[in-house]
Amino acid sequence: MRVLLIDDHALFRVGLLELLERRGIEVIDAVGDSDVGLRLTRDCAPDVVLLDLRMPGPGGIEILKQIRAERLDRRVAMLTTSTEEPDLIAALQAGANGYLLKDMEPDELVAALSDIVAGRTVVAPELTGILARALRQEPEPERPPARPGLAELTPREQQILCHLAAGQSNKAIARDLGISEGTVKLHVKAILRKLAVHSRVEAAVMAVEQGLCARD
Repeated sequence: MRVLLIDDHALFRVGLLELLERRGIEVIDAVGDSDVGLRLTRDCAPDVVLLDLRMPGPGGIEILKQIRAERLDRRVAMLTTSTEEPDLIAALQAGANGYLLKDMEPDELVAALSDIVAGRTVVAPELTGILARALRQEPEPERPPARPGLAELTPREQQILCHLAAGQSNKAIARDLGISEGTVKLHVKAILRKLAVHSRVEAAVMAVEQGLCARD
């Protein structure tokens, strides 16, 4: 599998490049310039183009539209932090073959890339409910206004926060989600920082009060 990465965040590019190469995936290049990325898309025939959604200058959707306008036979997957329904729908309508989240586990990302190369359209599991609702044209369910800290949580962090609200230990969460206990600890640390709280209990109470997680 030959992958081209287009993302303006240098640290993320380098980290993902190393991660993919350790798993035997050839990374043609990892670039932060949209024009350079578009040229490489034309010239190097990658199996998959991993494309950031928001970048300075032409964003990911604009680059994707250009690839499709030029009728380049390339599989393109958006790799982003956005879980917003309009972004997901805009990407798929523009011809994206995948919509993946940057906080995916490495093995999940590699599996998604393999599926995309095989011809399937892949949407991050956390977003399938949003996609189904959009296809049915259902209104988004109303929620109490979320505190700014909760809005900053990634889908994985929200998932782990709800496990915390259920009283689970790091070990139990790791077992349920199929990730390492160390990864859970890192997520919990990020959750506490983003919510500006000092304990798991405070975070859990906030999540329940704001309607992010169901009460027992």
